[in-house]
Amino acid sequence: MDCSFIARAENILIDGKTGCGKSFLACALGRQACFMGYRVEYFSMNKFIERIALAKLDGTIIKVINHIQRNDLVIFDDFGLQPLDNNSRLALLQILEDCYMRKSVIVTSQLPVAKWYDYINEPTLADAIMDRLTAGETHRIELKGESLRRKKQK
Repeated sequence: MDCSFIARAENILIDGKTGCGKSFLACALGRQACFMGYRVEYFSMNKFIERIALAKLDGTIIKVINHIQRNDLVIFDDFGLQPLDNNSRLALLQILEDCYMRKSVIVTSQLPVAKWYDYINEPTLADAIMDRLTAGETHRIELKGESLRRKKQK
């Protein structure tokens, strides 16, 4: 919680079942980073894919990518829920390339990290994206347990 991972430009990959607290943990880390003066941007992957598609249509994609890259920490939540189109894969690669060894990224997913390559679904881009996410010092957190939402209902 001291956010030293940001100063060291380290990534955090969080996976686990639905409702186990992945998004909560990522947002808690992001909020703490904000309190400590870091610039943070959060995206659910669905909104990220939509934002990239709209930016591609209206010609502002470079502006959007540059805006995202200005942050110290970028959070991509629910990686793997919606298929990535080619524009989203390319934008994600460009963001990760520019963040590599300079900024931090947190990614949450219901998919185990070992299945992210297949989810990206384009071998060359998958290699490049996964290399930038996992090379260097990367913290992997696998959350276990049942859905906290179901527990609250009981």
